[in-house]
Amino acid sequence: MALFSRRKNSDSGDVSAHRPEGVIEPGEQPVDPSGPDDATVSDSTDAEAAPVPNVTISTSSFRGVGAVDATPAADAAPPVAARPSARQPGPMEAPEGFESIPGLRDNALLATALGEISGQAEAAQLLNVARQLLQGHVFLRVKGDARALLAEGKDLPLAIATRGEEQLVLAYSSGQALTQSVQADGDRDTSAMGQPVMALLRHVLGGPYAGVVLDHASGDARAVLPTALLERMVSEADPDLRIKTALSEKRTESTASTVVDAILAGAPLWIAVNQAAEDGRVGVAESRTATGERYLEVFSHPLELLALGRGDQPVPLKTEQLAKAIAGDDGLTGLLVDPAGPWIRLNRDDLAGVLELAEGAQ
Repeated sequence: MALFSRRKNSDSGDVSAHRPEGVIEPGEQPVDPSGPDDATVSDSTDAEAAPVPNVTISTSSFRGVGAVDATPAADAAPPVAARPSARQPGPMEAPEGFESIPGLRDNALLATALGEISGQAEAAQLLNVARQLLQGHVFLRVKGDARALLAEGKDLPLAIATRGEEQLVLAYSSGQALTQSVQADGDRDTSAMGQPVMALLRHVLGGPYAGVVLDHASGDARAVLPTALLERMVSEADPDLRIKTALSEKRTESTASTVVDAILAGAPLWIAVNQAAEDGRVGVAESRTATGERYLEVFSHPLELLALGRGDQPVPLKTEQLAKAIAGDDGLTGLLVDPAGPWIRLNRDDLAGVLELAEGAQ
């Protein structure tokens, strides 16, 4: 049963500089509490490290959104910032999620971000989790048979956690993480349902919830994102996540044109600015390869920049401003989009449509 579909859509010597001036396999499946052979169950009940000690299947309801229209060679990594606190860039391409529950493909980017957490989650780690959450889809745990409930036109009772008087919706990056949740409480009357992340976030923000708990039964590899952060994520995100979705898909010859089309259609973009300590001038972040090629760094969401930990500030950039910036600097090779990864470089040929905007404005 189709519940949702995913939207279709450097060189080692690089340094960072500031320039002065696929379809997800749809469906719902019963969860096997036995789980994979290597599954483990967290038995921690520490309130600080594990903010979801009381996990229950709630009567809080979520109506499945149904099937969603899905139409919206190794490369060197982008530059690493010189600051010691800066985040190392991720790979150019997203890893392919496997199906730890048959019929439901794991969100590998989100699972990897959660896997970086050890002990108490640091702010930078939570920002990284938040940005990767916006890359695609999550799994929800439903009390009962989700297929039958939807066929009857009923709302779906989601699993939630309680923390004092707060309620938090449980979501999962993978089938294994959801299976670990079932193992932890032993409730076998459970179904797994995949949903686009924006549908989940809007549901949480429209309800009485204090936030989202991701992979709550996966030991340290879990995170709590409060509603204040979720609100910022949604308010500053492209509603269709066009660039982020294209970069998280398997790369094809059309990936670059898909990203450029999104830019031309007005997908939100940000640049990174900082103030040079020596003279107080404001600089715009660009990357330079060992061979001297220069790429202006642009970001599909402020979180993509903040997660790098470089101390830069995001500034929104309109498509027309971007066109003028590229056209006015012949020394720019192109753009580096979302340097934290998954990322893509776009050269001036790729950006021909954007450059035409600058020509039309003259």
